[in-house]
Parts: sequence; C-alpha cells; structure tokens
Amino acid sequence: MRRGRFGPVGLVGTALLTLAAACDRPPPPPPDVVAEIDGEPVRYGELEAYLTRQLGETGASLGSDVLSELFDQFVDERLLARLAVDEGLAGASSVDRPAGRRRAVDRLLTAGDDPAPTEAEIAAWHDRHRDDLRRPERVRLRQLLVEDRATAERALAEIRAGADFAAVAARVSGDPSVAAMAGHEDELSRDELPPAFADTVFELGAGEVSEPVEADYGVHLFQVTARLPEEVVPLAEARAEIERTLRRDAADRRLAALVEQARGRYDVRVHERNLPFDYRGSYLHGS
Repeated sequence: MRRGRFGPVGLVGTALLTLAAACDRPPPPPPDVVAEIDGEPVRYGELEAYLTRQLGETGASLGSDVLSELFDQFVDERLLARLAVDEGLAGASSVDRPAGRRRAVDRLLTAGDDPAPTEAEIAAWHDRHRDDLRRPERVRLRQLLVEDRATAERALAEIRAGADFAAVAARVSGDPSVAAMAGHEDELSRDELPPAFADTVFELGAGEVSEPVEADYGVHLFQVTARLPEEVVPLAEARAEIERTLRRDAADRRLAALVEQARGRYDVRVHERNLPFDYRGSYLHGS
C-alpha cells in the first residue's frame, strides 16, 4: 500500500494538529458577556442599564453608529474608574456600582484642574473668532397688543400726542399678563422677528411707533426705542462666555488624554457577536 502525502499517516497528523489548535483556542464567552477588561467580564445587562441612565431607554430604536459610540463611552467610563482606583483616588470596591464609578471619574477629572484662562488667552480667542461673534443689526422693541383695530388706533393717537407708550399699553391691554410686560424691551434682529412684522419694525426709526399691525390673535403697535448697528460683540461683553468656552475646551482635552492613558493601560476585548447591533466602534479588533 502506497503511503503518500495524503495517506493514513498524513490524515492522522492533520487531525492531531487541528485538535491541538482547538485546545489552544480560548472557549467562546457566555452570550451575555459583551466585553472583557483585563480578563474581567462586562455583561450586557450593565450596558443596558448604562443606556437607560443616559437615554431614558435601552437604545433599541437607535442606529448602530450611535450605539457604537455609546458603547465606547460606556467602556471608557469603566476604564477611567479603574484608572482612578489605580491613582489612589477611589477605593476598589467603590467602583462596583454605577454611582461609585461616576464619582471616581469625577475625582479623576478634577484631580488636575487646569489654571484659569489668562486675559491674553481670552483676548486671543476673541480675536480669532470675530466672525463667530459678529451680530446683525438689531432693534430694541416694545409692543402693545389689543383685541381690535379701533382700540389700537386710539392708543396710537395718544402716544403720538405725547403719552408714554408703556403707560398706554398697560392701560388699554385687556390681558393682565400683557399689561405687566408693557414696558419690557426686547433686543431683536430681523431674523428673530416673525416675517409678517420684520419689515414694519425695521422701517421704524428710534422712538417711532408703527401703524396698527393686524394678526390672527389681535392688533399690534410696535415702538423701536433704539437701533443697534451690526457689530462684533465687544470683548468686555463676551469675556465671561469666552472664559467658559476655554475652560470647557481644557476639560475636553484632559478627558481625551485620560481616556488615551486608560486605553493604553488596560486590555479591552469586545465580543461584538454578543451585541444586538453592528458594533463599529474604536475598540473593534475581533472577538
């Protein structure tokens, strides 16, 4: 009998190699294990609870891209909590529950608070974002709303004779809530006004009052108390918001650096076959 390459001996050898490879391969994870962090299982129920806390639902109606992003955030939170423990900012047992993990992550994020933005940084941001801070021409506007045109025309005659707009508006308005707002001024651009009113309002000069303007719910009189030109929001006015923006940017950079540090320190293995969506996130490297 000829014993060539595919004879009885070759078949036995192939079978032994296949068996050896099978013995070296780790067993598949239980179906409810969606990931492992340094070998410790992360179960689907934990992910489901996280999604419910974040969204108020399990996320079943969301697409795979969104769910993948949320899954990455879920894993990142676990990693950051571990990093907080390793940095001595939280006890190991304190991160067993979601609330404890969130507290640990908060401690990690605030452990190295960034210094307050300097005046030079605030001014530089203002200079770089002048186009973003540009606001259009605006008017300061008061209005009177009554039920019928005749009342509006009587009110207009009084105002043009010298009566105070706010006083007339408070007296003739039939709605107490409208009367209480009679002297209130809004600062509005053309785009912030209903189209039916915009042309009328922006034709008025400072101090002028419009003719009656009819609407489905009553008749308006408008008074422009000031016209404000297009401008870049001054640094003094924008300073507080710029400082908040710079602080948020610094916090985002710190978070990104900590996530990168944690991802480099801990081994994460995602079992995407156990996820009920097509996982496309940043932890994908095969299960």
